[in-house]
Amino acid sequence: MYQDYAYLIVGLPVLAFVLTIFLGWRLPKGGGFLTVLATFAGFILSFQIFREIYPNNEIVHQSMHWFASFNVGILIDPLAIVMLLMVTFVCTLIHTYALGYMEGDPGMARYFAEASLFTAAMLGLVFSDNLLQLFIFWELVGLCSYLLIGFWYRKPSAASAAKKAFLVTRVGDVMFLAGIVILYTNMVKLNLVLPEGAYLLQFQTIYDSLALIPPDQLTWIALLLFGGAVGKSGQFPLHVWLPDAMEGPTTVSAMIHAATMVTAGVYLVARMFPLFYAAPDALMVVAYIGAFTALFAATMGLVMFDIKRVLAYSTVSQLGYMMAGLGFGAAVGATAVGVSMFHLIGHSFFKALLFLCAGSVIHAVATNDMREMGGVLRSMKWTGLTMLAGSLALAGFPLTTGFFSKDEIIILAFESGAFGFGWIPYLFVILAALLTAIYTFRLWFLTFDGEPRSDYHKHESPWIMLGPLVVLAVFALFMGMPSQGAFYDYVGNNFDHFGVDFEELAYIGGHHVDHPYVQKPLIFWLLPIIAGVGGLIIAALFYSRWKRFDPSMITSEKDPIRKILLKAYYQHEIYTLWFAEKVVYGLALVSNMIDLKIIDGAVNKISAVLVGVGGTLRKLQTGVIQNYITAIVLGLAVLLILIQLATMEVAI
Repeated sequence: MYQDYAYLIVGLPVLAFVLTIFLGWRLPKGGGFLTVLATFAGFILSFQIFREIYPNNEIVHQSMHWFASFNVGILIDPLAIVMLLMVTFVCTLIHTYALGYMEGDPGMARYFAEASLFTAAMLGLVFSDNLLQLFIFWELVGLCSYLLIGFWYRKPSAASAAKKAFLVTRVGDVMFLAGIVILYTNMVKLNLVLPEGAYLLQFQTIYDSLALIPPDQLTWIALLLFGGAVGKSGQFPLHVWLPDAMEGPTTVSAMIHAATMVTAGVYLVARMFPLFYAAPDALMVVAYIGAFTALFAATMGLVMFDIKRVLAYSTVSQLGYMMAGLGFGAAVGATAVGVSMFHLIGHSFFKALLFLCAGSVIHAVATNDMREMGGVLRSMKWTGLTMLAGSLALAGFPLTTGFFSKDEIIILAFESGAFGFGWIPYLFVILAALLTAIYTFRLWFLTFDGEPRSDYHKHESPWIMLGPLVVLAVFALFMGMPSQGAFYDYVGNNFDHFGVDFEELAYIGGHHVDHPYVQKPLIFWLLPIIAGVGGLIIAALFYSRWKRFDPSMITSEKDPIRKILLKAYYQHEIYTLWFAEKVVYGLALVSNMIDLKIIDGAVNKISAVLVGVGGTLRKLQTGVIQNYITAIVLGLAVLLILIQLATMEVAI
């Protein structure tokens, strides 16, 4: 039974980390082959476990006592197994690509050690059977991202980006931890009598206890957990670290944006979906923030010229789609989990492909600026064609994986609006789909089409880098149609394994589980196709060799809207120059003044008075015995006089 060896899915990458960090500098390619083999072995093991549990609709659950009422455990259900398969498969391809991409880097061994630990942390997060264990791996993922984003730490921009990612995601992590504490406190108050083998904060125990926790507490818990997801998965307003994460090697960008870290927040909300469903208004917050993030990030992707930064904003936008898809569960129930996770899995393939293609281009032309590229397809046909496949999927071109996954989220948005949850999210996701197609093919045409705009080296990448691109391109194009229905049935019914009663949770959360069928007009079915194909045509008219319009006809250097977009809505200035340096630093100065002048001042004043009084009294201690005798005699004389006076008053 392969299930008995499930711990090796995490254990092997951890072993590869230990071997690489200590011995990698003595091994060929920095010991990177150990990372590749460990991750690939994790994929084989995950696939074999999937083959065991899928036909019989089973789950794997292993647990052992840790301390107090907590445990360490492994949970592999439909939600976890699809993530394990995706993470191990995509990371294997990325690590294989890195063997060529990182060739010659003096820190190659350190890179593969950190990448192996990063993979292990994400896998451990996915198959945790309780919220505390998930949080521990969650923090380890954050640490590894800090190390990898700042991999070239001697470069000031890389060091700054690593610190920014670490600090911004810590804001979300504090909220996540607060949510765990409030959830634990509420569960302790229930005085639950747990059966043998059950522990507090296990997902099964949490699901079983939701009906006993006050609804207002559930809302606070859900929103705090969502705060953690906002930080990790780059939702507005904690998305600002993601574009700067491009300072790391391109393979790091591919891991963070496709297979690890940013998907952790989406997975957290999906894993805790019953809690969000039972929490009044929580899912609507998720839907609105996700839909707004999708549109907000897409607008910035329109004007960027750094090829990796365009892809970074597209990641933020697509993560918004995934969150919005989960939020629409307020209207459609647990079906939303399958829809959102399908887009997550599909996105992992075409986004990893796009980042690796961008790395291949940068590796060849030695620049990130698309204005200095052009005509790259002539020299890099494999890279150009595979990136075209990824671009078609990202843009939602009909029949690609991205089209099927994104289209289903748009359907949920329409149904959510029709059921009375508001039409704004639907408007946001439709506009974001159009903008996505435009900026995606703007990137492709500026990079691969036309004439070279600078003198750069013209050579294709080696096959150790091209091989993963071809594999990912196949999945980006053709995974959608054959797997969509089965995926929704398998993952969408995930919580049936835990006996979750969504009708009861709907009553607690104020949702309706039975909605009438919504008649969808023809234009509804055409809009996603129009968005994908229309965006491609618009980009071709402005940026391809056959262009009919010049972008300067629409915008110019003096255009205030373009300037705002190029400045990313002045988010850096707002967060850093205003909030950090003005508000936070100002509060720090005021606090410092209160500490020094009032608190320390009061203590110092009391100390000075006491020292002064003590100094004065000390002068009386002369050490001369005659003075002491004189003082005693004078004291006795005064005492006798006072006694005599008191006696006379009594006599009178």
